[in-house]
Amino acid sequence: MSDGDAAQGGELVVFWIRSSTSCADCGADLPKGSLLRKQGEKGLCMSCADLDHLAFLGRGDAALTRRSRKYSRLSAVVVEWSRTRKRYERQGLLVEEEALARAQEECLADADLREARRLRSEARRTELDADYVDEFARHIREHYPRCPEEEATHIAEHACRKHSRRVGRTAAAKEFDPETIRLAVVASIRHRHTRYGDLLTRGWDRYDARQAVEADVWRVEEKWAGT
Repeated sequence: MSDGDAAQGGELVVFWIRSSTSCADCGADLPKGSLLRKQGEKGLCMSCADLDHLAFLGRGDAALTRRSRKYSRLSAVVVEWSRTRKRYERQGLLVEEEALARAQEECLADADLREARRLRSEARRTELDADYVDEFARHIREHYPRCPEEEATHIAEHACRKHSRRVGRTAAAKEFDPETIRLAVVASIRHRHTRYGDLLTRGWDRYDARQAVEADVWRVEEKWAGT
C-alpha cells in the first residue's frame, strides 16, 4: 500500500501516524497516534480532510465491519506502518456513526437470535435426554418389577448421564437391550447394596471385590426380578 489518497480497490486511506507532525492546511498539531490523510504531498487532519464526522471501528469483527461499510456512504481504511513487517497494515475502518449504529443493532439482533436458537436447542436436547432416562427407567421396571421406583430412576439417571462413558450411553442401551439394562442394574446394586465400596477402600482389587459380593448382588437382583 502506497502513501496515496486511496488503497487498492479505490478505498480512502487514513494513516495512524507514529510521530508528531502538523496539518498542512490549518497548522494544528498532530501528536503521535493521530489520524492523518495524505492529499498529494500534504498531510491533513481529519477536520481539514472532511473526515472528522466518521467514527473509528477497530479490526476484529468481520460481520460488524462488513455491515458498517455497507451502510456508510463514506468510509476510509485506517493503516499503520509496521516496523517489523516493513509495510502498512490495516487497523480498522472509519465509517459514518449512523452506519456503525445500524450495523451494531443488526449484529446484536443476530447474536440474540443465535443465543435464542442455542437455548431452544439446549432445551430440546435436555427434553430428549429426560425422555430417554424415563424410558430407560421404564425398561428397568419391566425387567425388574419389584425394583423400587426411586431405585429405577436412580439407576437410569446414573447410567445415562450425558458425556459419560457409562453403559447407558452405549448404542445397545439406546436400543434398550436387556443385557445392557441388566448390567446397569447390577452395577447399581453392587455399589448401593453391598460392601463393595468398603472393600475397595480397604485396598481390594476390584475383581476380587466383585467376586466377594457376587452372591449379595445376585440375591438383590433375584428379589427385584420377582423370581
